Amino acid sequence: MERRLIDDDLETLKQRITVMGALAEERVNASVDALVRGDRAQLRSVIEGDKALNDLQMEIDGQCFRLLALQHPVAVDLRFVVAATKLTVDLERVGDLAVNIAETASRYLEHPPIKPLIDLPRMSRIAQQMLSTALHSFLTRSVPLAQSVLEWDDSLDELKSQVFRELLTFMLGDAQTIEPGTDLILIARHIERIGDHATNIAEDAIFIVEARDPRHGRPAVNGP
Repeated sequence: MERRLIDDDLETLKQRITVMGALAEERVNASVDALVRGDRAQLRSVIEGDKALNDLQMEIDGQCFRLLALQHPVAVDLRFVVAATKLTVDLERVGDLAVNIAETASRYLEHPPIKPLIDLPRMSRIAQQMLSTALHSFLTRSVPLAQSVLEWDDSLDELKSQVFRELLTFMLGDAQTIEPGTDLILIARHIERIGDHATNIAEDAIFIVEARDPRHGRPAVNGP
């Protein structure tokens, strides 16, 4: 009976994490899509729509604390619940970064466009794929999927550096592009940070399965 109760609670927790992850990813997509299309109304919707993600964070954290207090999970289940409380922080911050992108994009749209927006959407697609895969690795406890997220992080960093170099060239050649160029650089930085949060989630997936911190390679806790 006790094992079934734990399994039921863990399944409920996974379902709510899935909902929160999908919402965070949708907000990132909406902010970058609105930038590309110049949709100010959609940008305002992203900026004003942060409450649902914050509510989910509190709900999931509450589920985790109740599960820890009442079910006393051990070993891999314990690591999953503890890591879930960290995951909600990462997802909430992804939502914050989507708001940052939308706010910066709103400023950028007040200026004439500098260039076609090609690389930022590419960065966003990579970051969203990283986030989706990291969440899947977390929920399915798949180390290979988690490792793939860690490998994609370098590609995202390289693309961000490419964006920086190209925009700096525009800014050095025309002073009128400095303000909007700075906005695009900030957006690229925000997207890179989303990838960093996906990496955090992937590292926690490895921690759940292997009881080690992949950043250091040492066992983090005892037990299977």
